[in-house]
Amino acid sequence: MKVYTLDLNSIEKVKGFVSIIRDIDGDFDLVSGRYVVDAKSIMGIFSMDLSNNVEFRILETNENVSVIEKAIAPYLCDNLDR
Repeated sequence: MKVYTLDLNSIEKVKGFVSIIRDIDGDFDLVSGRYVVDAKSIMGIFSMDLSNNVEFRILETNENVSVIEKAIAPYLCDNLDR
């Protein structure tokens, strides 16, 4: 499992992130505190506290991880955990 820290603190960022991640084959979660939601679920993401950074987890994918990293690059925080 790969884990990244994302900044999704605006409606535009959430919409952009979801539109990108929906097109990637795989299972991904977002974690904020004790809440875990499907990263492809815009409703799930908006139910989270987005005032803080969230954790993005790649659970399973057939895609090359570097492709995913490029796709989510605009949302990554500086403190990456790779």
